[in-house]
Amino acid sequence: MCCVAMLPALEIAGCTQQTSLPPVTINGPAQQPQYPAQVSKPAPNTPLFITPPTMALEPQNPWKPEVETRDWEYIVIHHTASSTGSVESIHELHSKKKDKSGNAWLGIGYHFVIGNGNGMPDGAIESTFRWREQMHGAHAGNNEYNQKGIGVCLVGNFENEPPTEAQLAAVKKLVGVLKTEYHISSENVQGHRDVKATACPGKYFPMSEVAAAVDLPVYGSIPPKTPNPHTKVQLAQE
Repeated sequence: MCCVAMLPALEIAGCTQQTSLPPVTINGPAQQPQYPAQVSKPAPNTPLFITPPTMALEPQNPWKPEVETRDWEYIVIHHTASSTGSVESIHELHSKKKDKSGNAWLGIGYHFVIGNGNGMPDGAIESTFRWREQMHGAHAGNNEYNQKGIGVCLVGNFENEPPTEAQLAAVKKLVGVLKTEYHISSENVQGHRDVKATACPGKYFPMSEVAAAVDLPVYGSIPPKTPNPHTKVQLAQE
C-alpha cells in the first residue's frame, strides 16, 4: 500500500522537472554551421610562389643605326635577278662598277639584302655598311632616290617566280619598321621599275601588298652586324 501511495509523487516530480532547450526563432535568418578553418598545405616539393615565364622580345627597330639618321623619304625594292646571292657576292660585283663620271662604286649599292636560302638563309635580313653608316645608296639610277631612298634587295628572279614565303614575311616586316620609324608613306614604297625603266623587282613580286605593310612583331629577325670601318666618300650619283 505504501508503494502505491508513492507513485503520484514520482509522477508529479517528473512533470515538474525543468529541461534546458535552445530557444526557437520563428521566421528568423537561418543559422550557418560553423566549421573550423582549414589551412591549405602545398603539395610536397612544390614552390610556394611560381614566377611567370619571361619572353625575350626583339627591339621595336632591330636595325636602328648607331649614327645620326639620314633624312629618308622613300623605300625602293629590288631583286637580284639571279637564283643565288649574298651581301658579300653583291658587294664584290658592285665594287667593279663605275658611275657616270667614271668613279668606282664604294661597294654594294643596297642598304638591306634579304636571302632566299641560296647564299643567305631564307628570309634572313642583313644590313650593309651603307645603312650602318647612313650613307646614300647606289641602286636606283636616280639621284633623288639614291640620296633619299632606302634600297632593299631580295635575292631571286621574280620575273620567273615569286619570292619565298620567308622572304615575303621578312620584307613586310622590314618595310613596316622602316615606314613607322622614318615616317615613310605607303605611296613612297616603290619598286625599282617605278623610278627607272626596268622590270625590277619582277612581275611576280607583290609590290602593292608589300607597300601596304605595317610594323608587326615577328620573332627571329636578324639584327644588323657589328659596324665595320669604311671610307666615307660622297658621290653625286652611283
